[in-house]
Amino acid sequence: MSRLQRVRDNVKRAYETGRESVRLAREESTTEPDNEADFAPPPPEPEDVHNSTNSRDDAEVPHSLRIAAAWGWRLIVVGLVGWALLRFIGIISVVVIPLAVALLLSALLGPAVSWFRRLRLPPSLATFLVLICGLAAVAGTFTLVINQFLDGLPQLTQNATAGVRQIQEWAKTGPLHLSDDQVNQAIDNAQDWINTHSASLTSTGIATAATVFEVLTGMLLVLFSTFFFLRDGRKIWRFVVRLFPVNARWSIADAGDASWATLGAYVRATVLVAFIDAVGIGIALVILDIPFPFPLAALVFLGAFIPIVGASVSGAVAVLVALVDQGWVIALIVLGAVILVQQVEGHILQPLIMGRAVAIHPLAVIIGIASGVVLAGIIGALVAVPLIAVLNTGIRRLARRRPEVPPTAVVVAGGGSS
Repeated sequence: MSRLQRVRDNVKRAYETGRESVRLAREESTTEPDNEADFAPPPPEPEDVHNSTNSRDDAEVPHSLRIAAAWGWRLIVVGLVGWALLRFIGIISVVVIPLAVALLLSALLGPAVSWFRRLRLPPSLATFLVLICGLAAVAGTFTLVINQFLDGLPQLTQNATAGVRQIQEWAKTGPLHLSDDQVNQAIDNAQDWINTHSASLTSTGIATAATVFEVLTGMLLVLFSTFFFLRDGRKIWRFVVRLFPVNARWSIADAGDASWATLGAYVRATVLVAFIDAVGIGIALVILDIPFPFPLAALVFLGAFIPIVGASVSGAVAVLVALVDQGWVIALIVLGAVILVQQVEGHILQPLIMGRAVAIHPLAVIIGIASGVVLAGIIGALVAVPLIAVLNTGIRRLARRRPEVPPTAVVVAGGGSS
């Protein structure tokens, strides 16, 4: 029995050994490398295709050139849109300029309307009272300026005549040593120039007279637009915001409110600075007994609305009047007073009153004024700096990733009327 058991164990062991050898042989046959695969062509590499196109052409163009081209055609599109917008504004400038002036006046008079409305006055009555008071102040100022100018014009004409004579004497006895014939020849040349250009001067006068109707229409449009901006400005802005997609309404409304606050702060600060400039230079003109002190002070006040350039031009007019009336010594004193007031304005008043909310670099101011003069003349110079301040605030607010939404904010619905 034991011998039979040993035989069975040997057979079983031989069987298991055979199965193991067969299994190993099968494994070696599956893992053996294929010699023919060494001579097979490599698989094709994936094509380097740009994400924005299905063509392989971009793979042959350098990355920097693709970026430059992308920027280039986008800038061309933006430039064409801007050019078309400027052309359109130029065509309807008779409407755009009064609206711009009305916005500036609304930003200036807005706090007064709010104060009257806090007294429980109806919106229309509060706006009407503010406009009436503003028109009365403007009319009174113009009346004083015109009356003083008419009163002092004869004396200024005599002084100008005497100044011309002094220039003639200086040309004869000064370093030029001109003869009487040369001086008379220069005067004759000036008269010939005036006679030659009299036709163009007359045509300019006629053209100016032809625009009186446009000026009156613009003044009425400014008056009515200011009234409705002051009374219904919030409703008008909410209507404009509803024209944008729902997801963008909060950002646009927030940027608009911030820009309006900047415009109001800029206009009120500019008025205060202009008033201080006018008072300072006006006091100097009164002390030095310069003619037209009030009209010149009013000119300084209006010129201060055009930063840097306006104050310099209006101050130069005051210096010129002092030169004609009092001589070069008093004119130098007036020039010193103008420079002193401008330095106080630039280094103390504007940083203190305007603050950082409406701070604009002087280079941006100069470029903006120059562009405004080229595009729209004096009105362009007047509107350029406030426009830059508003765009600066609005773009900065829109560029924020996550605007600070107050917990009480209400999303403006798409339908309904204000």
